[in-house]
Amino acid sequence: FLRLNLVAVKCKEFLQNFTSEYDETSANKYTDMLQEVADRKRRSLLIDLADISSYFQNEELTDKIKSNTRRYRSILAEAADSLLPPPITQAEDDVFDVLTRQRMQAQEGEEVDMSDEATRLPSALTRRFDVHFGLRAKDPVCKLREVGANHIGHTIAVKGIVTRVGDVRPYLEVATYTCDDCGFEIYQEVTSSTFTPLEQCPGQVCKTNKKGGRLYLQTRGSRFQKYQEIKIQELAEEVPMGCIPRTLTVQVKGDLVRTVAPGDVIDVTGVFLPVPRTGFRAMRAGLVAEIFLEAMGINQHKKKYSEHVLTPEIRERVEAFSEEVDIYSKLARSLAPEIYGHEDCKKALLLQLVGGGGRHMPDGMKLRGDVHLCLMGDPGVAKSQLLKYVCKLAPRAVYTTGKGSSGVGLTAAVQRDPVTSDTVLEGGALVLADMGICCIDEFDKMEESDRTAIHEVMEQQTVSIAKAGITTTLNARTAVLAAANPAWGRYDLRRTPEENIALPAALLSRFDLLWLILDKADEEADLALAQHILHVHRYQTAPDLDFEVIAASEMRAYIAEARRYSPFIPQHLSGYIEAAYAELRQEEKDSDCPHTYTTARTLLSILRLSEALARLRFSEEVMQADVDEALRLMKMSKISLANEEQKTYQDPVTQVFGILRDEAHRQNSSKVDYAKAMRLIAAKGIREDMLEACLQEYASLNVWQLDADNNITFVDA
Repeated sequence: FLRLNLVAVKCKEFLQNFTSEYDETSANKYTDMLQEVADRKRRSLLIDLADISSYFQNEELTDKIKSNTRRYRSILAEAADSLLPPPITQAEDDVFDVLTRQRMQAQEGEEVDMSDEATRLPSALTRRFDVHFGLRAKDPVCKLREVGANHIGHTIAVKGIVTRVGDVRPYLEVATYTCDDCGFEIYQEVTSSTFTPLEQCPGQVCKTNKKGGRLYLQTRGSRFQKYQEIKIQELAEEVPMGCIPRTLTVQVKGDLVRTVAPGDVIDVTGVFLPVPRTGFRAMRAGLVAEIFLEAMGINQHKKKYSEHVLTPEIRERVEAFSEEVDIYSKLARSLAPEIYGHEDCKKALLLQLVGGGGRHMPDGMKLRGDVHLCLMGDPGVAKSQLLKYVCKLAPRAVYTTGKGSSGVGLTAAVQRDPVTSDTVLEGGALVLADMGICCIDEFDKMEESDRTAIHEVMEQQTVSIAKAGITTTLNARTAVLAAANPAWGRYDLRRTPEENIALPAALLSRFDLLWLILDKADEEADLALAQHILHVHRYQTAPDLDFEVIAASEMRAYIAEARRYSPFIPQHLSGYIEAAYAELRQEEKDSDCPHTYTTARTLLSILRLSEALARLRFSEEVMQADVDEALRLMKMSKISLANEEQKTYQDPVTQVFGILRDEAHRQNSSKVDYAKAMRLIAAKGIREDMLEACLQEYASLNVWQLDADNNITFVDA
């Protein structure tokens, strides 16, 4: 008893006197917290174990708290109760305040015997805060598979992915009864998942009168707390070979409810506890107990864009990035730098991450702002790797494959809740990716009946359900990123684009960009690709670029800041965009074999891409350069195909000029050596006399200048 008193005094002294050397704005960290609790601005008292270690200059008390957390939570809660200051700002009274005031007045008026424990007002009923502990930085985060019997009762931190989130329900903490004989209120604290309600009054008055008054439960006067049950599963990279992932139930209460969603990767700090099974399950299980984690803190690995809070250092970096002229190109090249080339494709992926501004009409109609993108190309052009990187970079993303996804798995399924046995809806991949990106690999391998399930999602951004007596509409405000192979595995140039793409027009028109990537043999490009891949394999990093690669965290912060802007199209650009759209329609009409379907959705795609480019500049107004870049990306998405089709129509002199121009562009230089030019055209099978003819013809046009050794210098236009 004396030892417990000493610990309580120590805890009280710590809360009263601790000062943080890192926080300049606050003198007494926990005194200020208690003031916020008294002012109803805070509902949890988060005590950092590192603060306790630094205050007492030893680890003794910290280790005791970690190994016997529940006991020390009650001790610190009582210490905080005694130190709670009077409120500075008076909050509006609620029902609980009125009931508490009446109870206190009854006790002060000596209507209640204070020595009677049954009628004494428990502190758990009047307390408006919870005590939580935060682990030190040096305390390890356990894997789910490593949690064992030696952790029972201890405070631990585990890492996992959320697989299921239950409904929020009221959890009874203090039951209040009214006696029909003596009229007093009787209180019963509930400390476990089950309890036996009191039937006869244990009050001193009823005992003295030898009357067993009947008790009636008063839900209005009882104390309930928000309660939610979630399940976490160990990450795929932590599962040993040949094993299935393990799961753990996490009980979340108070302010921590509704903070996670299925698919989130989180670190949970809590108390690891066993709970015996009850009812029929106890008869079947015998002495086996279930285990759970009573959560005290949840840390999400990737926050939503809207929840991003920039630190001063990151904000300074973001502002410096925004002032750079070529930040658009740098951000795109920093996207998956281990993957060689695909610069324009990476720009399209960057615009998808940024997105355009959605529009909400007064009559309820919505125009989506999310950009849908389909990567279609030959095998081995890094489509799946790009999808994986985007999935890792985006704060909220779901990755799935065509054959592994059904229509129900993408939208929603009707299942039976294992806890309540009610029929409930389980959201699929598109619903889980709400306000994020859904990456669908092997898109061409999906069954046609399953693929039609995403038509509504891609345009209306909702999932309508009418099955098993449940009729509802779920939000699926997601950007779809799909990767597919052409119909015959590789693109067949002898067939038309419609035959190769093999996607229905209704689905194809919903994609803002359909990016065709052909794997063409080119000695120079293949050599550069091989050097890049060998460098990545040897050094486990991408080759150095001509600028510092922007880290994923900084890129995420930049995109979060860019998404705060809502650009608009100025009046003077309307005519320009209208003419560009009409020209696209005419080109499709005049073409013998068009590559895509140009509809009114294409016009909206131009607007979305232009708005995303304006967001990248941190601008509220779209410029003509943004529209030109959006149109250029639409053209470049088919450039690999167009180059192949136009190859037979080029004369050798024009071919030589194209090779030399591309080489100068690749080296970012205006000069090309004659010897280098000879090697380039020899690899293409072009004769030397064609090179001489090209040099003389374009020199006479003043496109470039030749020195005595026939070295080429391009003249800037």
